[in-house]
Amino acid sequence: MRRVVVTGLGLLTPLGVGVELNWNRLISGIVGINKINDFDVLDLPCKIAGQIPTNLDDKEGGLNLDNWIEPREYKRIDRFIAYGIIAAMQAVEDSGWKPKNENEKNRTGVILGSGIGGLETIAKTTELLNLKGPRKVSPFFIPSALINLLSGQVSIRYGFKGPNHSVVTACSTGAHAIGDASRIIKYGDADVMVAGGAEAACCRIGMAGFAAARALSTKFNNDPISSSRPWDQDRDGFVMGEGSGVVVLEEREHAIARGAKIYAEIKGYGMSGDAHHITAPAENGDGGFRAMKLALSDAKINSSELDYINAHGTSTPLGDMIELKAIGRLLNQKIENISISSTKSATGHLLGAAGAIEAIYSILSIINQTVPPTNNLISPDKEATGFDLVPIHSKKRNIKNVLSNSFGFGGTNASLVISCSD
Repeated sequence: MRRVVVTGLGLLTPLGVGVELNWNRLISGIVGINKINDFDVLDLPCKIAGQIPTNLDDKEGGLNLDNWIEPREYKRIDRFIAYGIIAAMQAVEDSGWKPKNENEKNRTGVILGSGIGGLETIAKTTELLNLKGPRKVSPFFIPSALINLLSGQVSIRYGFKGPNHSVVTACSTGAHAIGDASRIIKYGDADVMVAGGAEAACCRIGMAGFAAARALSTKFNNDPISSSRPWDQDRDGFVMGEGSGVVVLEEREHAIARGAKIYAEIKGYGMSGDAHHITAPAENGDGGFRAMKLALSDAKINSSELDYINAHGTSTPLGDMIELKAIGRLLNQKIENISISSTKSATGHLLGAAGAIEAIYSILSIINQTVPPTNNLISPDKEATGFDLVPIHSKKRNIKNVLSNSFGFGGTNASLVISCSD
């Protein structure tokens, strides 16, 4: 079976724009969650989110869309597509991959997904339709909101003519996209794939919908930095985040032949379904456990060979401990030799982009031999006793194999094993 490596990275998160900046802020314990100030939240129970910083200049990691996308083009796409394009541009440039002929274009594909897609565009267009009638609806409305148009836009921009596909599996989307893309390469259907996820659901209808489902944190509206606190006794829900994470995946020999830098290897991929509830995970954590087990089997390693787990860890009262119990089961309760953290404590929960962003953070943890911290973990849940959850401060340690988890509404689960490339 062909081996798959990572040769390009792109990040756009509440911590800022760019991979190096994201990593430095992440391991420094900086939190990218603030009060929402670009739309009315007065009547919403949750008034905070992890939004892309636009009040900073480029050198500080702020986002100036005009530096990335022509204003005319931006008017024709939803923000989630814009975010995905920007992260893809970073990743492709970082990889140095430029197909030289038609065959190389045909062997390069794209899988970029989103959990929700153009929600803001749909909401605004509905308001416009009701106020001013159908003649005011833009002919670009549908392609601006469709989830697969993110993959379409990136493939058109670069002329990548290989597999063109999108994943829509709620909060597992980004991880599924990377896993599916890696299998496309493994089975020989492409040599290079651009993969990841993007999300921009931080708008009135998005916030109102998740709040109605009682999924969001509401206790920390006046203290946003403290709001996302996985495994802490004071957690009360997740914090909405938005942005994008994109990787360039490549068949190993193809990457070596062209002299590409190789960050890591996608060694294992596991998927499962809970078949339990539309929003809540199975109480015994069996779905997550099976996804992790399958990923390890695919990677041909034992749980004892894992060094770090980037947990799904959303900061919900129910989900955090269910995942931790499943991890304990996976490790056969031998939990003392592994570090576990949730980087959502810094970014909030980026829904369909989360799995891709966390896979990139996992890759960076291998490169830098450093485990990112779990911010705000001050009073761990009693059931978390004995686990190394890396509270508050990042931790240096030897890291060869990382497991990255993503679990979504509808009981959809994805796990990736990411390893040092030899």
